[in-house]
Amino acid sequence: MQHFFDYICCMRKVTFHIDRYLNPDEAFHFARKSLAKRYPTEAHDHDFFEVFLIESGKTNHWVNGVTQTLEPGQLVFIRPRDKHAFSADRTSGCKIINVMFRVETAAHLANRYGETISGKFFDARAALPEQHTLSPARFARAITVAQQLQTAQQSLARIEEFLLALTNRVANATSGATVAMPKWFAAACSSAQSQDVFRQGSAGFIEAAGRSHEHVCRTCKAVLGLTPSEYINQIRIDFAAQLLRTEEQSIDDVIDACGFDNSSYFYRLFKRQYGVTPRQYRLRNLHDPFQLSP
Repeated sequence: MQHFFDYICCMRKVTFHIDRYLNPDEAFHFARKSLAKRYPTEAHDHDFFEVFLIESGKTNHWVNGVTQTLEPGQLVFIRPRDKHAFSADRTSGCKIINVMFRVETAAHLANRYGETISGKFFDARAALPEQHTLSPARFARAITVAQQLQTAQQSLARIEEFLLALTNRVANATSGATVAMPKWFAAACSSAQSQDVFRQGSAGFIEAAGRSHEHVCRTCKAVLGLTPSEYINQIRIDFAAQLLRTEEQSIDDVIDACGFDNSSYFYRLFKRQYGVTPRQYRLRNLHDPFQLSP
């Protein structure tokens, strides 16, 4: 890894241009390919945005002065200014799905859906591009969404549909990272999406990590900018919101399903995250399709 870092720091940089890949009437470029196993001859940045997903194998990824090892299920949102390069593992190789799209598309979505996208995903403001380690279910969903784009007309509507699916149904806003994520921590974040784990609170997350409480706290703060309790509570409250939108069980049952022992604490966290009480959220989002709203 250090050899790769030393080597690539000395390489020249080139800029890739979207017009090299797209005709004027095309809104995106889709590629599903195997990365080269040899060391790259140059790093590059872009005049466009791209999203890539590691489908199989693994690769060294050098980006903005940091070297990472990426494995299946890792989704990365690359911005034009990001300078990066790849070198696939010599044994396993690496297959990725890559989607390029114009800066105008990114600007429109960030402006139109600011509450969801602004400052996150491809609009992240940190030194490193946002990286998500997907749980098995989200990884499978990402593959399905990408496959639908593979044979689609290269229209503005289809790329916007794809990006909205990624940011709303595939990537979890609580799993984004701005620094290299240790493999053990990525596995713990995937485990944390399970109800059996997040119902236990931060204790379940720390047990899934298999490291000391202090080590997990330090890593969680460095990678996610959150404490383990803050991270798990975001997941629990997101799950509560899903139940409130889609199920008719009582709010007390929702609280129990999320693993909260203190209902006042749950109400306080929910209002902080969604700006309304659980009951108000349900009234806004749970509608009977066979009854007129009063």
